Amino acid sequence: MWPVLIPAITSILDKLIPDPAQAAEAKLRALEMAQRGDLAELDAELKLALGQLEVNKVEAASPDLFRGGWRPAAGWMCVAGLAYQFLAQPLLPWLVALTGHTVPALPPIDGDALMVLLLGMLGLGVQRTIERVRGKV
Repeated sequence: MWPVLIPAITSILDKLIPDPAQAAEAKLRALEMAQRGDLAELDAELKLALGQLEVNKVEAASPDLFRGGWRPAAGWMCVAGLAYQFLAQPLLPWLVALTGHTVPALPPIDGDALMVLLLGMLGLGVQRTIERVRGKV
């Protein structure tokens, strides 16, 4: 937000402060304030991300299925959905037709949502593997 306002602030300071040296000092103070604000915002985002990582570690280490088991359950649901989408849905009607029966059309599922889930989980798996290779437990 601040980078957009900097030209307007400097223009206003030029009009309000006729002395070029004082105007330059005021502009410098305004830029410092903008940087501190941006750095404070970045620091807050970093603290939030680090806190979430700690929560994730505790959840993953929990032996309780309702806390640590949701990640594997999401993975298995993704695998089941992909197996249905790419194996069962196209092959079942064909196999049933070979036996001489008719089968109603099987409903499709949203493969895009499955791919988002799968790619997110694979990305986290790769990140965890890299951490283990680098010696972080």
